[in-house]
Amino acid sequence: MLHRLYEYFVLWAGLVVLGAASLIWTVFAVPLYYVLPKRRANALGRGVISISFRVYLGFLTFIRAIHFDLAELDALRAEGPMVIAPNHPCLLDALMVLSRLPGIACIMKADIVDNAFFGAGARIAGYIRNDAQLSMIKQSVAELRNGSQLLVFPEGTRTTRWPVNVCKGTTALIASRAQVPIQTVFIETDSAYLSKGWPLFRRPRFPITYRVRLGRRFDPPGKAAAFTEELERYFIDELCEAPRFLPPEAPQAPECDAVQAS
Repeated sequence: MLHRLYEYFVLWAGLVVLGAASLIWTVFAVPLYYVLPKRRANALGRGVISISFRVYLGFLTFIRAIHFDLAELDALRAEGPMVIAPNHPCLLDALMVLSRLPGIACIMKADIVDNAFFGAGARIAGYIRNDAQLSMIKQSVAELRNGSQLLVFPEGTRTTRWPVNVCKGTTALIASRAQVPIQTVFIETDSAYLSKGWPLFRRPRFPITYRVRLGRRFDPPGKAAAFTEELERYFIDELCEAPRFLPPEAPQAPECDAVQAS
């Protein structure tokens, strides 16, 4: 009973702190968005988001809700423009990456950009909406050519097929047009918390562990379709032996059967 009460405390404390921090930043972000020049506004917005998420993840660690192992991301901070491409097990994935890479741009779902909690912060940071594909690709290429790194989830949405969904061609197309490499990132967890279909207020089993490790860095792709298939196979090969967070009845990539059998 005590542990269950502790888990409810951790769940609600995490949600309240994140929501409060987002609303406080919104109060400042809205006027600054209209006052500051675009480049300065984007730099400020991304810096505040990175610091805020780092403090927030530190808070979750302090209350022993989640253990984060994110140190390998720090090696990317001094690198040049590239597409950073992680798998996407849960809603915290972007927070983890953004907390360690303060200057990175991000493709974000349009409903998050329109959200009362996160919308103003996303707009002042210059994050890119995903609801108009041509505009999204054009803005992404411009960010990379201006020297920014770009966070893109090749799966397009949170994982529902073990270990990754079928990858979309957007990642390869953006990297090809901008002529930048693609740095793969693997996010491993032992919990389905905030995975696709997980209700926001559903209590998981705490504590949870997240580990991030760097994968292979691919050269700018030539043919987007062929590279996307190669990228998906690479994720499957690397993640099939990772701790499985999806339930056993979830669909599994056929290639994963061969990897596990060998």
